Amino acid sequence: MNKKKFSIKNIPGWVVTLAIFGVLYLTGLHTEAIGQVQRILLATGIKNADVPAIDEVSTNPEAATYTSAGAPMAGAGFKMVDLNGKTVAFESLKGKVIFLNIWATWCPPCIAEMPNIHSLYKKMDPNKVAFVMLSVDEGGMGKVKKFIDKKGYTFPVYMPASQFPQEFYSTAIPTTFIISPDGKIVAKQEGMAEYDTKEVREFLMGLAK
Repeated sequence: MNKKKFSIKNIPGWVVTLAIFGVLYLTGLHTEAIGQVQRILLATGIKNADVPAIDEVSTNPEAATYTSAGAPMAGAGFKMVDLNGKTVAFESLKGKVIFLNIWATWCPPCIAEMPNIHSLYKKMDPNKVAFVMLSVDEGGMGKVKKFIDKKGYTFPVYMPASQFPQEFYSTAIPTTFIISPDGKIVAKQEGMAEYDTKEVREFLMGLAK
């Protein structure tokens, strides 16, 4: 009887693929791997963030607002805690444009869009535009801090320290809100997107004037 020699070439492709994803999953690297693939897709420009025309917001403040009627500002009363353990009132940011991104370390699309958000952050004036990278991870701050330190991101990162505001609820993660200096939500993006674009930069700077 002829015995066939074992060769890796004889292993079906689906088995190899399954094995690779199994290893990635067991080592916790599957989120990073998927995020890298999605990051490549973002780099093609097929998923740029949608923002309204600045003239539309200026002339008709109610045209693109998601803020509850009568509320002093979106997120009024909401409290957050930063990675140093300091509690911050969301209302303390009123008067600036707020770029609010809701994310988690286990979310590949969140990881995919973070580099371009960080790139945008470094181009904005912190006295005019406040970035709030709001993690919804469960299980404490340690995991989030470890992730941010590993990536070398310098934008402000927070976790909820009070009940989540209804106006920030979304069916998707990540979700990004842009809030005007007077506290109105003027743009909302569900799902990952490319934010470091000419349109978004001009929109943020136009709101900040």
